[in-house]
Amino acid sequence: MSQEIRGAEVVIKCLIAEGTHTVFGYPGGAIMPIYDAMYDYKDTFKHILVRHEQGGIHAAQGLARSSRTVGVCFATSGPGATNLVTGLADAMIDSTPLVCITGQVASHLLGTDAFQETDVIGITMPVTKWSIQITKASDIQAAIAKAFYIAKSGRPGPVLIDITKDAQFGMTSFDYKFCTEIRSYNPMPTLKVDALKEAATLINSAKKPYLVIGQGILLSNAEKELLAFVEKSGIPVASTLLGLGAFSPDHNLYAGYLGMHGNYGPNIKTNECDVLIAIGMRFDDRVTGDLSRYAKQAKVIHIDIDKSELNKNVPAEIAIHSDAKGALTELTKWVDAKSHDAWLQEFKDCDKIEHDMVINDAVNPTSNELKMAEVMNKLSEKTKGNSIVVTDVGQHQMITSRYYKYKKHIGNITSGGLGTMGFALPAAIGAKVGAPSEEVIAIIGDGGFQMTIQELGTIMQSKIGVKIIVLNNNFLGMVRQWQELFFEKRYSGTDIENPDFVAIAKGYGIESAKVSVRENLDSALDAMLNHKGAYFLEVVVEQEENVFPMIETGAAVSDIRLN
Repeated sequence: MSQEIRGAEVVIKCLIAEGTHTVFGYPGGAIMPIYDAMYDYKDTFKHILVRHEQGGIHAAQGLARSSRTVGVCFATSGPGATNLVTGLADAMIDSTPLVCITGQVASHLLGTDAFQETDVIGITMPVTKWSIQITKASDIQAAIAKAFYIAKSGRPGPVLIDITKDAQFGMTSFDYKFCTEIRSYNPMPTLKVDALKEAATLINSAKKPYLVIGQGILLSNAEKELLAFVEKSGIPVASTLLGLGAFSPDHNLYAGYLGMHGNYGPNIKTNECDVLIAIGMRFDDRVTGDLSRYAKQAKVIHIDIDKSELNKNVPAEIAIHSDAKGALTELTKWVDAKSHDAWLQEFKDCDKIEHDMVINDAVNPTSNELKMAEVMNKLSEKTKGNSIVVTDVGQHQMITSRYYKYKKHIGNITSGGLGTMGFALPAAIGAKVGAPSEEVIAIIGDGGFQMTIQELGTIMQSKIGVKIIVLNNNFLGMVRQWQELFFEKRYSGTDIENPDFVAIAKGYGIESAKVSVRENLDSALDAMLNHKGAYFLEVVVEQEENVFPMIETGAAVSDIRLN
């Protein structure tokens, strides 16, 4: 019989067995036994102290996405656990695999409103893939094994394990067994070859086929399979926000970026194609606009690993429950080798219109003030699209998605579905930890930066070499744009007075600079990129710059505005 150890040490040994060597967290009374056990594993298990639990879970998200592994974070009970909720919701909707471990009051105190007790399972159930409370040390191993399996299988997502303090102190033997299956849980659907053959027949007969890809391509590592399918079928391909990086923007068949602030052609051609193939995307409202006027002329083929997404928003002629990699491998066998030159030219004609009316002036402005678009265009050129770029939420996010040419499949890390301001700084920390050899650059607005600005302390203490660009327009820019266009410029609650960001960053020991004139932009970006270690660059941009094209709320994708 193996020697018994405390449940707290079991937690650490289980995480190490699962390949976790870095965890983000913040200690407290109810999780103190786990932190005590961690002390003996300092040489093999790294803990990064964040400055707020929300920073911890966003950092775990960044690590998960840059390393394609499961991110892990710790928090204590009560407010520590509730501070994870935003990150859990973000990870849930963006399919990010996480295992979050929270401490809890002793089991005999449950339900007594003890100090720092909350019903964390009840609170987090809607925003987790699975959650469980552990009250016995002997149950910890099986729960952690199950948590990792659920988090990373099928459509990935966050899992939460709440462990009472007495379970952490309790004694149990350690004999870790990996979880490889769970009764009634079937994360990898059986490939339906007949349905794929039917889809291929429909594709082969199409005159104007159109492929829309999402993050499912990246999550299933299907980039090569996607390329083979597209090059054989000759079909134009467009990407959602989270799908950016799955297909090279330099490829002749790349049509562009979809969505509310996406490219002109990919949006309007959605309502002109005859067959629409959607793979690994969920037809969210930012992509579809008015559903009653979305692709009504097209026969839709929808492939997704999450069965609940099929026929949820857009009815499909052929709905295929499958992961992207398997489906594309099989589908490529059955599609005809074709080219659709005339159809592709229609996209290129739209590109010219967009360049003439929007892009040329955005990247080569005649105004005196710097524009966000020119900053991102220059950054893309200087990095050749090879950096991992972590964006926050707002105008800068849309601008970056439009003007940064992502060449890496892990190059785009952002908060998509939930739209979480404050995401980028801690997520960039995690991304750098998960991919230490890569250049990681956080692009943040002045509003979102101040939501998690304290994580500069994490960068300082853990010496994390992330680069930070804050695009400062002294406005909550995206809301201001809507107020300008739809609320008669009644700027209510959107003008923001900011502190001296450079002084703050320097206070955390981070090399810093500020640029506000065009003549200094090149040298400022070069100084940031050439600096070894963390760097903060504030770029003062035009206050009332707007992001176009734009699809208004309630409008159809074909009603996209260019100005």
